[in-house]
Amino acid sequence: MSDELKTPLLDELEKGPWPSFITDLKSMADRPMVKDLLGQLEKSYRDKRGYWKHGGLVGIMGYGGGVIGRYSAIPEDFPGVSHFHTVRVNQPSGWFYTSEALNEIMDIWDEHGSGLTNMHGSTGDMVLLGTTTQELEPIFRELTAKDWDLGGSGSDLRTPSCCIGPARCENACYDTLALTYNITHKYQDELHRPMFNYKYKIKMSGCPNDCTAAMARSDMAIIGIWKDDIQIDQSAIAEYVDAGFNIQEYVIEKCPTKCITLEGKELKIDDSDCVKCVHCINVLPKALSPGKERGAAIALGGKAPIVDGALFATLIVPFIEIDEENGFEEVHDLLERIWEFWDEHGMNRERIGEFIERVTLKTFLEGIGVEPMPQQITQPRDNPYIFYEEYFEEETE
Repeated sequence: MSDELKTPLLDELEKGPWPSFITDLKSMADRPMVKDLLGQLEKSYRDKRGYWKHGGLVGIMGYGGGVIGRYSAIPEDFPGVSHFHTVRVNQPSGWFYTSEALNEIMDIWDEHGSGLTNMHGSTGDMVLLGTTTQELEPIFRELTAKDWDLGGSGSDLRTPSCCIGPARCENACYDTLALTYNITHKYQDELHRPMFNYKYKIKMSGCPNDCTAAMARSDMAIIGIWKDDIQIDQSAIAEYVDAGFNIQEYVIEKCPTKCITLEGKELKIDDSDCVKCVHCINVLPKALSPGKERGAAIALGGKAPIVDGALFATLIVPFIEIDEENGFEEVHDLLERIWEFWDEHGMNRERIGEFIERVTLKTFLEGIGVEPMPQQITQPRDNPYIFYEEYFEEETE
């Protein structure tokens, strides 16, 4: 880094045992855009205020999403970041890249942008950090020539994201990679042309371990699950016991519903009481695995604390078949009913979780045609002056 730029406050972020993004930025500070980025960031730390202003309308012709406009509020001091737009690139399912593909993108970005990347953004996209308005169209042309596309941004479907699924995980209860690919292609208009009340994120995890953290970070979490009993290999259980592994302490006592017992070298699970936390499967992977009747559970409403506070997803559908042969029709049907009801009754900048809280879960379930479950009731009714009408169909002759 040039001796002209002094960053005593940023230097503090390089101390300690962990890698620092400041060190990475300094390694590229011979580029004017990166040098001015460091300078503006140092000034922000010193003045205790941010110096980025809203980007307004900036993007690719024909696309409403994929580019996040960003401008410096003090371009006279840091001209290198007077424009510092972010480009989101739609990532492959499960983040599988070849070295050739990555080199293609890096070559494009070195030519037209700052060279800085974020692998990956919270939504899942590969994020290219920092370019100017006049370079956006050339970047887009070169990306599409290599068969890449932009991701989502704004009030639209954000880039669908998933875990590595059956590619490397034996616990996957459905093909997360195939469903992500399918949704990405089917809903191109919703992905690239903002038309929703607000953003809508779909994250897919192949099992309840939820490696994409979909329950906390997505409007629609599609979590792999099974309906039948956990598969048990009793001979493998015996091997764990013979090896001295303490199943009582590390598995049975940590089961949240106490549905597991060990009789000698035989493990028994009361699957009717299992809540599918998968702790036992994680600890005893050689002996336990998900059941054979597999599908997914769907939960709605997870989000970060922007606008109206953080929300954790609410289980809406306890089990749905993920039928690839029929084009995932059941998933698409539910998704489109949700969008239609949200579009008709939602408010501007209201996430689906906030919408459900406002109209109540009862009204929402009626609106999308899903039967309620007793587990969705947070507490018993305590007002004796609420009455329910019963409807009887007249018997026909």
